[in-house]
Amino acid sequence: MRWIKPVLAAAMIALTAILAPLAIPILPPEKLQSYMQAIGVSPPRTETSHTAVLPQLFADQFGWEEMVRSIARVYHTLSPGEQKRAAIFCQNYGEAGAIDFFGPKYGLPPALSGHQNYFLWGPRGYSGEVVVVLDERSDDEREQFESVEDHGLIESSPWAMPWEQRMHVYICRGLKGTLRDLWPKLRFWY
Repeated sequence: MRWIKPVLAAAMIALTAILAPLAIPILPPEKLQSYMQAIGVSPPRTETSHTAVLPQLFADQFGWEEMVRSIARVYHTLSPGEQKRAAIFCQNYGEAGAIDFFGPKYGLPPALSGHQNYFLWGPRGYSGEVVVVLDERSDDEREQFESVEDHGLIESSPWAMPWEQRMHVYICRGLKGTLRDLWPKLRFWY
């Protein structure tokens, strides 16, 4: 029976070594993808719509700065006067957090979002006169603004979550109403 402890310890060490790349970012994405295929593992479904080639734990780490660069490119097409009045609105806290983290490097103001705690910070004094919006489609924006210009898809990473790769940047002008009145309708917590 003395042999059981060393055998169990060796088995646990071997299993840990095999599974470590799935939990710790020790392999580059292309090697992780190949490694997962080699050991017969597919990315776990951590959200109902997970379709990324990497586990969401890793996929959520890609594409953020590229997204912010795309928004900055569009934001800097605005006149200096419009830039002073322009808000940047994102659909979720991850996108808004990326703006707040990388944005100062690109000369961007803090982001607005109705998602989770970002909602609590409110419209931060913006009027809605000019809003740079990150969204997959412009249906809501076309209902809410007088003018909506599609500036195309964001730059992204092939390793990012798929829905983050489908985002467009819109310049929206002339909010129908006030941002303060619209704000309660923008809250969502999922």
